[in-house]
This record gives sequence, structure tokens and C-alpha cells, in this order.
Amino acid sequence: METGFGFLDYAVFAAYAVLILGVGLWVSREKEGVQKNAEDYFLASKSLPWWAIGSSLIAANISAEQFIGMSGSGFALGLAIASYEWMAAFTLIIVGKYFLPIFIQKGIYTIPEFVEKRFSTNLKTILAVFWIALYVFVNLTTVLYLGSLAIETILGVDLIYAIIGLALFSAAYSLYGGLSAVAWTDVIQVIFLVFGGLVTTYLALNTVSDGAGMWAGLQHIYNAAPDRFVMILDKSNSEYMNLPGIGVLVGGLWVANIYYWGFNQYIIQRTLAAKSLQEAQKGILLAGFLKLLIPFIVVIPGIAAYVMVNDPVIMERLGSTATDNLPGIGTADRAYPWLLHFLPAGLKGVAFAALAAAIVSSLASMLNSTATIFTMDIYKQYINTKASDKTTVNVGRISGAVALIIAVIMAPLLGGIDQAFQFIQEYTGVVSPGILAVFVLGLFWKKTTNKAAIWGALLSIPIAMFFKVGPKGWATGSGMESFFPTLPWMDQMGYTALLTMILIAIVSWNQNKGQDDAKGIPLSKELFKTSPLFNICSFAILLVLVVLYSIFWK
Repeated sequence: METGFGFLDYAVFAAYAVLILGVGLWVSREKEGVQKNAEDYFLASKSLPWWAIGSSLIAANISAEQFIGMSGSGFALGLAIASYEWMAAFTLIIVGKYFLPIFIQKGIYTIPEFVEKRFSTNLKTILAVFWIALYVFVNLTTVLYLGSLAIETILGVDLIYAIIGLALFSAAYSLYGGLSAVAWTDVIQVIFLVFGGLVTTYLALNTVSDGAGMWAGLQHIYNAAPDRFVMILDKSNSEYMNLPGIGVLVGGLWVANIYYWGFNQYIIQRTLAAKSLQEAQKGILLAGFLKLLIPFIVVIPGIAAYVMVNDPVIMERLGSTATDNLPGIGTADRAYPWLLHFLPAGLKGVAFAALAAAIVSSLASMLNSTATIFTMDIYKQYINTKASDKTTVNVGRISGAVALIIAVIMAPLLGGIDQAFQFIQEYTGVVSPGILAVFVLGLFWKKTTNKAAIWGALLSIPIAMFFKVGPKGWATGSGMESFFPTLPWMDQMGYTALLTMILIAIVSWNQNKGQDDAKGIPLSKELFKTSPLFNICSFAILLVLVVLYSIFWK
């Protein structure tokens, strides 16, 4: 079996790279005599149509975390990991109906800017610094590492060179062009990642069925590994602590999803750049429908790889070279790169272009949002309050470049992490409940005060650590083991969010004696009114979700 790239594969990938760079630089060009202002660079002149918004939301979201990390989780635990994607479709509907109307009405550039308008500059700064650190040291670093790991596995390129190559590729158009370049190239990136992902899924299933086709392959892996097609895990499952049964539907996963899709700068920034609220909401719907498709692109290949590795007949048919970089216990994240070796010439290049599209689009999005937060919430607030548009844009480019350099230095240090997707979720789960509590109460409870929000944001960390440490943090016989509960980390997030909300509510009530806060947001039915198209499409998404969970419940 030929495992390397052929000329046709390199040609396909080169064509993809030229297309992305060409479109990105063309969109980035400055018209003669016209200087880009902050709105042009950071919000694409508020001109994005719905189809660009929906495509860009998915391109920003789907990265190596999904293609590599979620396929690895599919290999290790099965379809249950798809709840992250399918429940996100539901979450997007909530964001489109209840969050976007308020954000767009406020005319904000960044999520920290909303915090300043609702609470205070101090809280805005705290969260701005937190988000910059999170994007640089967790998001950018992890995407670079996982993407480079895939390139190393597929092409044999040394990890550090792959990291530098991905960084330069994403920087080539995103740092200069800003959100316009990122969003418009994302439309092309989504076509590549969806088409390339479907090609990989089809050929993996076709390989499993020995050429009998995709449906025969799907039936084969379902019969061979029925335990990998259970959405709601019971306590006897070894992965229950990662995906705690019904708690996935009614517990802490809502914290992760609402935080990510509602209050995450590099996601929500696309909707803030919409032509109108209605365009943003239609873009949200497109992203919701695409979310329903993603597990078939990233999770099913992981399950197929699991069946292939554990079936001696298939492995014998594939040949001795199939044992190269074989995924297994502790190396689940090799599943997707390993599968690419079995694709024919040309299609291997398409699949690799899909993976590169996912990685590069996410890197570009994170860079742009990191630059936006630093420039608008730190630089213009504390360093140069009278900065011109030219200075603001240049600072955005420089800060993005610095963030990328730091991530390049940090990325190689992540070696040895298995199931990186789960690692990312668990790490951010320590801080996301507190931020979610602050935003939800700030948006929908007018009595929430700035003092209460600051206390909630700060104390949510020790609350989260109380659950995270658990009995294992204490010596046997100390008497503290029974006091600290042992909970799945997803349940930990849910309880942390609830306790933080209670804390914020108590402090707010004591401070204002039950009166509305001066910065409370006035709400009305008209503010949340949506079009018949939005309502019908939302119902369709929910109906599909009910069918999917009914089929794969257990």
C-alpha cells in the first residue's frame, strides 16, 4: 500500500493553498486613497451576508480539535462524543434568538466591550486579559500542535516545521486583511472541509466493507462495534466520567456550549459583522444545519478506524504497512491521520486540504479575535486612547503576530496528550461556568450588579477547583475524602455555574436591596421577535435532533 503523497496529491493541496492565499490577499487589498478603519479590519465593515457568516462560524469552530481530537474520541468512546456537535445546533438557535439581538443592538466590537457597557471597565479588563491568555496559551497552541501532529503523521514532516508552516500560512492573509479576509476565505475553507471530510468518511466505510460501499461499511461497523453507537452512556461505561449519561442533555454540556457559542469572541465576532440582525440569524441557522452533519465527517471515521484496527481480516487485507502509526489505547488521536493513508491518489490531497482548511481557518479566526480584544479593550483603553485608525489597525496586526509567535513556542510542549479534544473541554471547564453565570444574569436579570459579577467571576474558580480536586486531592484517612464529591467534570461545570449564579444573586440582592441595577438591560418581546423563516428552520433542526437521539439513545 502506498502511504505517501503522490504528485497529484501535492498538486491538489498546492491548488488549495494558492486559492486561499489569492482570495485572502485580494479581499485584503486597500483601495487607492482609502485607509482601513477599525470597523473595516475588525468587523469586515459590517457587511457580511448570512451565507458567509454561517460558513465562517463553522470554519472557525471546526479545526484539528474536531478532525483529529474528536475522531480520536470517536475511536476511544464512539458516537457519544457527537453530543458536542448536535447539542451545539440547539445552542445556536438559543444564541440567535436571545443573545444576538442584545449584542447587535449594543453595537459592540468585542464581548469584553459588552461587559463594560453592562458592568464596568474593571470587569471588562479582567475578562479581556483572561480571554487573550486563553486564546494564546490554550486555543492557538492546541490547534497548532494537533494540526502539526497530523501533518507529521501524514507527510513525515518534523513537528516543529509543521508548526511554523501552519503559522505562516494562517498569518499570510489574516494578519493583513483582518476579519474580511478571514470570513471570505472561510466560505472556501468550509467547502473543502465538508467535501474532503465526506470523501474520507465514504472511503473509510468503503474500505471496511471491502468495496461494497458506504452503507454496507456503516452497517458493518455498527454490527462490529454496537457499543460505539450509544449516545447516552451508563455508569458502567469506562468513559462515563467524560460523558455522564443524561447529564449530557440536561447538565454541564449546556455550560460549555452556551459559553462557547454565545460569549466566545472568535465565534460571535462573525455575527457582529453582519449586515443586519436578520442576516446574522440566518447565518446562525446555516451553521446549525452544518453542525448536524459534522459528526458524520469527524466521528464516524474514528469509529471506522477502531473497527479496522480490531479486525484481523481487514488488517490482513490492508497489508503490513497498515501497522505504521497505528492508533490504539493512549494514541487515539492518530485515528484520522492513519485513515488518510488509505485514500487513493488525488483524494488524499483533497482530504488533506480539508484538514488544512479546518486548521488554518481556526488559527486565522483566533488570531483576528486575539488582536481585536487586545487592540480595542487593552491598547485603546489604557495605552493610546486617541489612536488613529491607521495606528489601531497596525497594532491589531502586530499583536496578532506576537500571539502567534508565543503559540508557536508553546505548541511543541503539548506532546503526549491523548484525546486532546476532551483535554481542551475539561481545561476551559474550570473558567467557563463563572463567565457564563456573569453573562446570563447580566443579560436577563436587571438586578445583577457589577460588584456581584466580579465576585462571581473570581470565586467561580475556587468553586470549580473544589469539584475538580475531589477526594483524590486528600490523603487517605484525612477525613476530607467524603466531603469532596467525585463527579464527572461535565457535572462539575453545571454545579459550578449554578452555585456561581446563586452567589451573584445573593450579592446583587444585598447590594441593591431588590432594586434594578442602573445598567440593567431593558427587555421586551419585540427585541426577541424572530422571522417565520427562523422559526421554521429552528423547528426543523430540533426535529432532526429528536430523531438522531431516538435512534442512537442506547
